[in-house]
Amino acid sequence: MATSRYSLNPPSVLHMAAPLVISFWMRAAFAFVDTAYAATLGDAAVGSIGLTAPFEFLMIALWVGLSTGLTSSLSKAMAGNQGGRIHQYLRLTWRLVILVSPVFALLGAGIWFGAPHLNLEPALARNFQVYGTVLMVGSSVTAFWSIIPDSILKAHQDTRSTMWAGIWSNLINVILNTFFVFVLHWGVFGIAISTVLGRLGGLAYALHKANQHESERMETAGVDRTEKDPFPYRTILSLAIPSSLTFVLMATETGVVNGLLARMENPTEAIAAYAIFFRVVLFTLNPIIAGGVALLPYVALRLGRDDLPGIRRGLKEIGLASLAYCILVVGPVVFLLASRLAGWLAEAPLTIQYTTFALRLVPFACLLGAPFLLCRPVFEGMHRGGPGLIMAIFRFAVLTLPAAWIGMHLAVRYGFPGLYGLLVGLMAVAALTSTIFSLWLVSSLAARKETFPAGSAGPVLPEA
Repeated sequence: MATSRYSLNPPSVLHMAAPLVISFWMRAAFAFVDTAYAATLGDAAVGSIGLTAPFEFLMIALWVGLSTGLTSSLSKAMAGNQGGRIHQYLRLTWRLVILVSPVFALLGAGIWFGAPHLNLEPALARNFQVYGTVLMVGSSVTAFWSIIPDSILKAHQDTRSTMWAGIWSNLINVILNTFFVFVLHWGVFGIAISTVLGRLGGLAYALHKANQHESERMETAGVDRTEKDPFPYRTILSLAIPSSLTFVLMATETGVVNGLLARMENPTEAIAAYAIFFRVVLFTLNPIIAGGVALLPYVALRLGRDDLPGIRRGLKEIGLASLAYCILVVGPVVFLLASRLAGWLAEAPLTIQYTTFALRLVPFACLLGAPFLLCRPVFEGMHRGGPGLIMAIFRFAVLTLPAAWIGMHLAVRYGFPGLYGLLVGLMAVAALTSTIFSLWLVSSLAARKETFPAGSAGPVLPEA
């Protein structure tokens, strides 16, 4: 029986991660597109984007959760040539998308009718009403549909096509933003609708490539195994729900930190410095996040083949690559440019001082955060969403507030700015949770090796 070449000769995890690194960096750069165009329209337009951000973040959290559940399930099914389960998971996810999409259309309607009653300045309320409504209603149609083709591509180990889908979305967004804002003068409506329409370009490309992969799989797979998953909703949602909640918990750190900094001396300068630090950390973490995204289908496919040596090899490769990146790239670049970056991104002398110190901690934040970001998708590839959620609760809901508070007050006690101690406290939390998470993963892989030792009769691919 023949099998798809994507299952027989899957690429290495570094080969899968490389296109995602490019894609993630481009998306990070293009994330500022709407804000840059809004800045040409005034503070009210920029403010409307900020007010819409929590709703957009909720949408991203649900997108990531459903994508995680589907990608892991498809990868394992493809490893075993289980065509029946593949079609079952795709149909089920279509239903979930149809169920979720109208929720965000209703949120858009809520913004339209609720914005005038939020005690905002009239110009800000009007811009938020237009931008938030168009983005939420439009995204309910164009954003969630991309979960299916994106997951199919990653399950086929084709991260290059997911990269190009993102590039097409970004380029279309920039072109339409320019036309709608500067030619048609549509204001924030043009900015929002260009984002919505830009996603259609990426969706069309991803659908085309996903159909190609599935056609080839069905042509080469011979007779698919037709047995169905007796609990398909549990299979997908057992990963989707913890993944979404984990993503939401990770975002709470900024709110906790801003709340603490608002109560210290020089709060405006400290909050501004932390905002710059946070943005730079996110940007430098993009290659590691991309590696984590690649690890999910990589691990799930090899788990379906019971290829534990392959999983360990992939973890070693991505771990060493992340270590080299943090030490050889992020470290020298940030240390050399910290003062200059602070001068570019901050204005007040005290803000520049705070920002310079914070930026010099970026390599440590990147290095200490990497294991946490890489362990979670490995567990999800093993179809275990619980460990990631438990560790996110432990880190962000249990440790972040006390560690940040203690660090801030110790710094003030010894004559240092509270921001410095707060950041060191966050570094300590990252180090502790990454260590625990890594040990948990090592233990889980060792336990699985004992269950399916080398040479045992585990799940295997049909012979070609």
